[in-house]
Amino acid sequence: MYRAVGLKALRLGISVRSEPEIAGMLAATRLDIVFNNKEQHILLDGEDVSDLIRTPQVSLAASDVSALPVVRLRLVELQREIASRQSLVLDGRDIGSYVLPDARCKFFLTASEDERARRRLRDLQARGDQHATLDEIRQDIAYRDRQDSQRSLAPLCQAPDAILVDTTDMTIDQVVDAILNIIRQVQNEPEA
Repeated sequence: MYRAVGLKALRLGISVRSEPEIAGMLAATRLDIVFNNKEQHILLDGEDVSDLIRTPQVSLAASDVSALPVVRLRLVELQREIASRQSLVLDGRDIGSYVLPDARCKFFLTASEDERARRRLRDLQARGDQHATLDEIRQDIAYRDRQDSQRSLAPLCQAPDAILVDTTDMTIDQVVDAILNIIRQVQNEPEA
């Protein structure tokens, strides 16, 4: 959702650090999350932007707009609304610590900066971007981590009750299996 807001700001030529401009844009923005064929799609003003929000430029814009309280407050409101209607998996840099602090299962996924950069480069190349470099991506990741960890409202941090999963040396299937095993254990425990 933050990426979609960043994308719209970039498209409109709005400064991603200008809270008044972004606030005005948000007032005229419709964001939806829909599921088609068991895949999540992000709709920005009715347009499916799921693929467009994964570029390095949009990643940086998302980090910048996510530091603005007006954006965080509006998107958290939307995320909580969606979670109140259905059981789902949300990912983000503040889901367990701020958006849904009472979630029954919380995970804090991490991986080394180098591994995250390699993964992002593979994703971009699979989407046809042959211009991105590993060094640029590594720098972007370091910038986002630093900025997101230092923002005043809902900074990136591990919730005290979130389970840390270091995925550096794991495949996607191994990560999914590890998380599903923990969820199965939690589901068999009586709620407190």
